[in-house]
Amino acid sequence: MRRPAWFLLAGAAFAAGLLWPAGDPRPAADNEVWVTNFPNLQQVGGTVSVDNLPRTGVQVKREDVVVPPLQRNDLDDSVQAPAVETAGFRRAVLCLQGEMKGAGFRPGLVGAVLIPDEEPVLRALREARRIEFPLEVAAQMQSGDGAYFNSDPMEVPLAFPRYRVYFYNTTGRGASVNLYLYLTH
Repeated sequence: MRRPAWFLLAGAAFAAGLLWPAGDPRPAADNEVWVTNFPNLQQVGGTVSVDNLPRTGVQVKREDVVVPPLQRNDLDDSVQAPAVETAGFRRAVLCLQGEMKGAGFRPGLVGAVLIPDEEPVLRALREARRIEFPLEVAAQMQSGDGAYFNSDPMEVPLAFPRYRVYFYNTTGRGASVNLYLYLTH
């Protein structure tokens, strides 16, 4: 007995719907895997694991950077740490921590500024002392504060694949500074 073509197409679509269901309508978290079981004849059992998942975050550190007194506007002459590769990441959390070297510092800021590692941006910094597209974190120091300091964590969007790291210190005394970045997708 010969069946019409529409009947065969409808049957194939129905079978495809059984073999490849639409899945759970709830959005899956980054670390979840949803398994949809087939009819009783083809049940999935046991442990399910997925290897080689990309990491969702990476911590980058620039530690023990000695920063003498420097104004923020003098970044082109300031202390630099190795650049930070941010390609593939969308956001970063910046944290600054450190210790003043010596007593008698005046109120001021100890900070880090990340500048895109792009030639036009760096040229503006060198030639005109313009700080373009900065990502910045700083700790405020007051007279009478102890030797240790830290900033509040600051979350920032990333717009460039690589940033140069510059430090400044307006307290009149040297400081040992640690910069921590947590990069996320």
